Amino acid sequence: MANVCDLCDGDGGQLVFKNDSYRVVLVDEAAYPGFCRVIWNGHFKEMTDLSPADRSALMNAVWAVEAAVREVMQPEKINVASLGNMTPHVHWHVIPRYTDDAHFPSPVWAEAKRESAAATLEQRRAKLPQLRAAIMRHLSSMPS
Repeated sequence: MANVCDLCDGDGGQLVFKNDSYRVVLVDEAAYPGFCRVIWNGHFKEMTDLSPADRSALMNAVWAVEAAVREVMQPEKINVASLGNMTPHVHWHVIPRYTDDAHFPSPVWAEAKRESAAATLEQRRAKLPQLRAAIMRHLSSMPS
């Protein structure tokens, strides 16, 4: 049977970091600059399919990415989610949220409540090089 998992067949976004266990990508979501995914490299459907040590390593990476997003993007709130209904592959979403974003206070997957200002989105996109560097810095300072 052919592999039909999007996260096995590709990076899942713009690759920022990758090691033997997981990778971090920036998601191509125009309304949400700074939206990241932390993706386990091997194909597993659920967190409990991973060993306790692997679960811990993955979640430490999620927290490192959250810290980098908070530092650089300075959102009002961070949403951390693991859904996988459409893509049953272990991955976590780290999403900066702002009171002026298109969906606030609802989830980003809900119906939009407003349009985000183009100038605001461009200011946030301009921070992406700094975000990439902060993610690398936070991940490299994690214990091995």
